[in-house]
Amino acid sequence: MLMSPQQAGVEEWVQSLVLWLKLGVEACGALVIAAGVLLLAGRYLRQAMSGQRPDYNQLRLTFARFLALALELQLAADILSTAVAPSWDQIGKLGAIAVLRTALNYFLAREMRETESSRAA
Repeated sequence: MLMSPQQAGVEEWVQSLVLWLKLGVEACGALVIAAGVLLLAGRYLRQAMSGQRPDYNQLRLTFARFLALALELQLAADILSTAVAPSWDQIGKLGAIAVLRTALNYFLAREMRETESSRAA
């Protein structure tokens, strides 16, 4: 007779694997933000030290790209956390978080498009 996933311990193994994957995706999101901050600081200092006025719009646009990617990674981590045997409470929290992060990403992307189009004009 075939054992169920619970009896074989597979369910616990999969839950553990998903939690580790979630942690890795969250760490990647944090690293993306850190990389964006370092790049922003480096470019700002380079522009300021060269005697030219820093291009704040370009700096913000570059950093916004990092933030948009980090938001996507954090949303992915939240989805992973509810992927294995979620409770209704977890599903509700994921829904709220997904709406907030998607809205943030939408407005961030819109601002990036507007900034890029105004620079091209």
